[in-house]
Amino acid sequence: MSEPSPNAQRVIIVSHGQPSEPDIGEVEIRALAEAIEQALPDWDVRGATLAAQGALEAALAGSEGALVYPFFMADGWFTRQVLPKRLTDHAALQLPPFGLDPDLPEFTGAWLRRVLNDQGWQAEETTLFLAAHGSGKSTKPAAVTRAFAEALGKHMAFKEIRCGFVEEPPFLAQAAQNLGEQAICLPFFAFKRGHVLEDLPQALDEVGFAGVRLEPFGCQPELPAFIAKRLKLS
Repeated sequence: MSEPSPNAQRVIIVSHGQPSEPDIGEVEIRALAEAIEQALPDWDVRGATLAAQGALEAALAGSEGALVYPFFMADGWFTRQVLPKRLTDHAALQLPPFGLDPDLPEFTGAWLRRVLNDQGWQAEETTLFLAAHGSGKSTKPAAVTRAFAEALGKHMAFKEIRCGFVEEPPFLAQAAQNLGEQAICLPFFAFKRGHVLEDLPQALDEVGFAGVRLEPFGCQPELPAFIAKRLKLS
């Protein structure tokens, strides 16, 4: 890939990362940034996590008017407090987080239709289990998840869309009970780390979930083009 022009619009894709293993998060977010840049060849797209010390500042160095795109599922503590504070000394514009994108339900609906088609299922006979993080301290993350579920329901007539959370009731195992074999579990998470690797499969195994287990949004091949389209509209 050729180097972007010095005057190219710079974008920083920011994720939380993994404090215990910051290098892993950096590899993931940089790979996503590179894929987005392929859809925006005249832009300078970089990736950085909050967890890796100095990574965000290095990505922002020498750039006025950079766009900062939070690859977060909710608009909570990290996007309202931590990230803005880290941007204080930089002339950058923070965009709304990924999880609040108004086109995300439509994007997800197209993805789920492909899943249903592969299974030979009809949405009206299928239950969707939306597994999310939630919070024991704030109602905002769960509210974002439920708003997304409601918006998705306007695009697809599932038999039921049920939400379950890691950190608040209904907890994952509670919400995942009695879903039946014709069910899809969609992790409302950015990357396949932490809770998606541990808490979610444990909860699904505990209740004998027999449906389809999807990967989180960051694993979807169509994601870079979707984010690129949003950035063009910013």
